Amino acid sequence: MKQAEFKKRRATLMKQIGKGNIAIIASAPHQTRNRDVQYPYRQDSDFYYLTGFNEAESLAVFIPGREQGEYVLFCREFDQTKALWEGAHAGLEGATKHYEADDSFPIDDLDDILPGMLENKGKVFYPMGKDSELDHKLLDWINNIRKQSRSGVTAPGELVSLEHVLHEMRLFKSPEELKLMRRAAEVSARAHVRAMKTCRPGLYEYQVEAELLHEFIQEGLRAVAYPSIVAGGKNACVLHYIENKDKLHKGDLLLIDAGVECDHYAADITRTFPVSGKFSEPQRLLYQLVLDAQAAALEQIRPGVAWNKAHEASVEVLTKGLVELGLLKGRVKKLIKDEKYKQFYMHRIGHWLGMDVHDVGDYKIKDDWRLLEPGMVLTVEPGLYVPADCESVDKQWRGIGIRIEDDVLVTKGGHEILTHGVPKSIADIEALMRGD
Repeated sequence: MKQAEFKKRRATLMKQIGKGNIAIIASAPHQTRNRDVQYPYRQDSDFYYLTGFNEAESLAVFIPGREQGEYVLFCREFDQTKALWEGAHAGLEGATKHYEADDSFPIDDLDDILPGMLENKGKVFYPMGKDSELDHKLLDWINNIRKQSRSGVTAPGELVSLEHVLHEMRLFKSPEELKLMRRAAEVSARAHVRAMKTCRPGLYEYQVEAELLHEFIQEGLRAVAYPSIVAGGKNACVLHYIENKDKLHKGDLLLIDAGVECDHYAADITRTFPVSGKFSEPQRLLYQLVLDAQAAALEQIRPGVAWNKAHEASVEVLTKGLVELGLLKGRVKKLIKDEKYKQFYMHRIGHWLGMDVHDVGDYKIKDDWRLLEPGMVLTVEPGLYVPADCESVDKQWRGIGIRIEDDVLVTKGGHEILTHGVPKSIADIEALMRGD
C-alpha cells in the first residue's frame, strides 16, 4: 500500500484528535514460541493502519499542530549486526525517508523525550489496557509533569480511548483497502476450489489443509488470516475445530473455513461439500436450507438496513425449514421467540471483516443496531450443526454440520460478494467435483 494512504489516515485521525491533544500507539511485541524461537511477526493492526511500519519496538506519536512535525516515530536505530542476522530494518533515517515520519527518535530514548511532548496537552488518546508496561510509564510521565505545575507546566487532564476514534475509521474501507481485500478473497477462493477438486475419501483433513496452504503460498501470500478449519463428518459440528487430523470418509461432508491475509487484510470463506462428490438426500436438504438462509440474509445487505436484519432473516428461514424437516416441533414464531433454533444454529450471521478477521467497529449505536453504509465489509455465514449424539432428531440428520460463508461489501446500490469465485450451489459443487 502506498504511503499516501497512511498519510491520509493520519490526517483524518489528527483532525479528530484536535490541536492541543496527543495520541500514542505502540507496535506489537515479538511473541516467543518456545525457548529462543519466535512466532512470525504480525504487526498490531491499529499501529500498521496508521503507519505502515512493520517493526516491533516502535511507538508512534501524533501531535496536531506541532511545529517540528505532527507525526513522530520512535523505533530501533539501524544495527549492522542485526541486519546481518535478521534482515533489513528502517532505522531512524528510514523512518523519515521511507515511512514519512516528520521526526524520528531511538526507542531507547523514549523516557527522555516523550514526557516533554505530553506537557501542556489537554487529552491523551491512547489504547488503554493493551500494554501494561506502557500504561505504567504513561501514568508515571503524567504524574511527573504534574509535579512541575509551579513552573507553569500542565499535565494532560484526560485519557481518552484511541480505539473509539480509530476503529470507526477502520470500519469504512477505502478503494486501496478494497484492492487488498479483493486479492485476499480471490486467492482464498482459488484455494477452496483446489480443495474441492482434490478431496476424496481416504485423505486426511491435514492433507486437504495442505492444498489450501499450497495455493496461498504459491500466490505469495504466506499468512493465513486465522487457523484453517478442515472438519470432516461430525467434526464440522465443532464450530472452531482446528485439529485437522482425521481421515475423510465416503458419505461424509467436509466443512472448510479458511482465508488468507493480503498485506494485513483478511478473507474469510466457508464452504461445505461432500467428500465423495455427491450429497446424500439428508445432506442435500439441510444444505439447501442453509443456502436459502444465506440468500435471505444477503437480500438485507444494503445501505440503510440495520445490521441485525440479515441475522433475523436467516433465523426465520432456518427455523421454518427445521420445522418442515421435523428437527424442530412447534409454531415458527414461538420457536424463534424462545430461541429454540439455537440448538442447531448457535452463532450470529456474521461479523465485520478487514485487517482483523473479526474486525473492529461497533455493531450498535447506543442501544440500536447500526445501519449499514457503503464501504463496510462483513461476512454472511449461516449454518446448521446437528451433533452426532443428538437423540431428539432422526438418525439421518445426526453428525451433519454445514456452514456457507461469503465476504460482502456494502455498496451504494446494495452489495458486492467479494468471494464469488467459489461455487456454492449443489449442482455447481457436484459438477466441479466430477471434473465438469
